[in-house]
Amino acid sequence: MQQAQLARDIPGSVFALNPLRNDQSAVDAAGTRFTLTSLNPAVNHWFVLEIAPASGRAQSVHLESGDAEGTRLSLVAGDDPALRIDRDGEVFDCRPWADGALEEARASDLPFAPVCDWSLFVRNPVRGNRTTREAVSQFLRDNVIFGDSIVNLIKGAFYEDAFMVSSEGIEAEEDIDGVALLGTARLDRTPQIRPYWGFDLVGDDAGRVTAGSWYEIEDAPGIYASAMQPGMIARAIFDVPGANGLDGVERNADVYLVAFDLTRFELGYEIGTDHPGLEWSSRPSGAGRHYQAPGPDGFDRPDPLVFTGMLSPNLYDRVAATFTGGFKRDHGAWRFGQWATFNWGNHYGFLSHGVLFSRLWPGLATLYVTTEGEVGMGTWTEADAARQGEMVFARQNGVPLIENGVPGSQVTSWGGGNWSGSAEAQLRTLRGGACMRQIGGRPFLIYAYFSSVTPSGMARTFQAYDCDYAMLLDMNSQELTYLAVYTRDGDEIETRHLVSGMAEADPRGSGGAVPRFIAAPDNRDFFYLVRPEE
Repeated sequence: MQQAQLARDIPGSVFALNPLRNDQSAVDAAGTRFTLTSLNPAVNHWFVLEIAPASGRAQSVHLESGDAEGTRLSLVAGDDPALRIDRDGEVFDCRPWADGALEEARASDLPFAPVCDWSLFVRNPVRGNRTTREAVSQFLRDNVIFGDSIVNLIKGAFYEDAFMVSSEGIEAEEDIDGVALLGTARLDRTPQIRPYWGFDLVGDDAGRVTAGSWYEIEDAPGIYASAMQPGMIARAIFDVPGANGLDGVERNADVYLVAFDLTRFELGYEIGTDHPGLEWSSRPSGAGRHYQAPGPDGFDRPDPLVFTGMLSPNLYDRVAATFTGGFKRDHGAWRFGQWATFNWGNHYGFLSHGVLFSRLWPGLATLYVTTEGEVGMGTWTEADAARQGEMVFARQNGVPLIENGVPGSQVTSWGGGNWSGSAEAQLRTLRGGACMRQIGGRPFLIYAYFSSVTPSGMARTFQAYDCDYAMLLDMNSQELTYLAVYTRDGDEIETRHLVSGMAEADPRGSGGAVPRFIAAPDNRDFFYLVRPEE
């Protein structure tokens, strides 16, 4: 029956979109019914606890596991039901509704409020605006012992040592030179240039770099940077059909790239408080809409689930980088052409923590992470629907810029590619995109910031860097093409922006700026990279 709900033209709820969910119920001596729903048992991240008194209104709480791999959660039946926590073999029962902990957590200003000895977080509704950011950042400062350090929030007064990791006695694996693996881009000209990025590099020449070469970012092992201009790309790249020529502006516009060696990181995706959203895009019309519900999947709110727009606290001490996700919902569907007339306009789908919120449509460019930790990027297919239960994170954003190493079929079509831009179809603007590249079986995720470019210029750049597959993310402002790398000076986290103007997107309170996505809720979705636990 649960699979049949997903197969409907209009599933109707977030529960209907997730047929792998599993429920457990118990009734206490007073007749109160407790229902614990695991939205995706294979992923084991998110749960909904519903408490329905014999008389009175039921309430639902969105719970997140503090350690999805090491903790198992179940509901114990009987006259006095309990949440049973099995944390790496340590088993205990928790009744947060009985001791006031649940009520206190829900009444707090925290996007993530710990319960059950920090084994679970209550995800609370927050607003991704400056007022909420101020409140949360003030809370963080008030609960930090040794200054404005996000890491100390975990290890200090609030979370104590619940997520402490000790590297003592662990031998580091032999480093593989990522700079040598990445090689150089295929350019006809490789002058020295001085990029305006916000971090220092290992081996540069007083801030000058050779165009198309890769450099390790200082104090950020496994993360590399490169810079170039599309006008430097080798002539042979343009001999491959599928993209337009470059105009005079984008030829000389800087492109900054950051590569992540995915053998050294885990990738995740978090939904913003407001975007991408679940409602209808204003773009589809006619046959592209069914007019029977507030959104293409039958709903426009995630209730009872909660979007916080920020990183889970148990990842603070491992976070290495973040970058913005993709188009908001209003821009994430087709207005023109064939794509606007079927699948309700092909709204870009997304999935977080193993939970599908918007259907993943065949033909769309998709960045995803599986339960096995595989990071992939490709065009979603009908056959991929059978793999949905294996997906932990997924985000669709239009059609491919690069597919199988060459420009995608819609790169030169403004309407067909849904590339956006101006009303006059002027495609050149500030854009961000990402690609995947395999080098000898070693995967690299590459983010690229284009200061002024068309989809064709993006495709040619990704070709020059030998990308296997590439997709557009977002565009038109540095806030929407944001990327930050996080380094540490002792316990202090330092934010290094891809370009200095991106710092304007970081929230500010009375104590100064705090890292966007890390220490305050944001209205936009984002990807994050964390280092594996040692």
